[in-house]
Amino acid sequence: MTTTTGTQQAGAASAALPSRALAGSGAAAIITDAPEPHPTLVRTFAAMMAREGRVLRRNLIGTFTRAIMQPLLFVFVFTYVMPKIGGSGIFGAGAAAGGATFATILLPGLMASMLFMQGIMAVTFPLVMEFSWQRTIEDRALAPVPIRVLAIQKILAGAVQSFLGALIVIPIVLLVHAPGQSPHVNVTDWPLLAVILVTGSLLTASLGLLLGTLMDPRKMQMLFAAILLPATMLGCVYYPWSALHSIRWLQIAVLINPMVYMSEGLRAVLTPQTGHLALWAILLVLIGVTALVGYFGTKAFARRVLN
Repeated sequence: MTTTTGTQQAGAASAALPSRALAGSGAAAIITDAPEPHPTLVRTFAAMMAREGRVLRRNLIGTFTRAIMQPLLFVFVFTYVMPKIGGSGIFGAGAAAGGATFATILLPGLMASMLFMQGIMAVTFPLVMEFSWQRTIEDRALAPVPIRVLAIQKILAGAVQSFLGALIVIPIVLLVHAPGQSPHVNVTDWPLLAVILVTGSLLTASLGLLLGTLMDPRKMQMLFAAILLPATMLGCVYYPWSALHSIRWLQIAVLINPMVYMSEGLRAVLTPQTGHLALWAILLVLIGVTALVGYFGTKAFARRVLN
């Protein structure tokens, strides 16, 4: 009985060998006959952007919460709570700049603040992790594109998040305010608004690439203390630049802050009645600094990856 069973098993095994051989040869033929991949710069770039989009969708709740909480809290406190408790006197500087409500002053400033913070955070924090403990930057560097293209892709992905973060501010400011404190918005030039938003997004994402490449991961807390907080408080977010005329030295000193030009540029096209810097100066600084920071950021990124 045992001999018969062993013979049957041996026969079944020998009968299975040709089928396995045929399957193996079929798989080999499929691999051999498969078309040779021809990755192009456009396809590879699109694939990397698709990966960024997939990661963003996976972290959509956290990203949306981070983007909405800061403007919502600022708008709620300054345009709803303070007027309700009789604190409108603290907005005298804003009222003096054309009799506008504080929400009118705050809208372009908060949009600039979101451009700045979202652009830097969307690029700097993931980049620091990729360069340090995760080491996933090595996988990206194997893509069939130059290293600088990878840097440009990171800038573009961060700029998209920065752009969307600025747009989120608009419905918040329009909807959350006390009676009589609604913002007075008048878009004077739609193409110019698009140019300012796009250049501001690219500028902050490029700055995020530069900081993420140069910063020590152990000193990331310095990003808030030395860069984000001073840039926001002195970036003409809560007051127009013209309101600093009584503190002349400070009015001149804040001109080194790129957020000033984003805030003033958005005021020029959204709330021109509050006063703003000259448009030629705003565009010159935004475009020039974006090109300069983008160049040094991509160069530093390529050097860091290769090292």
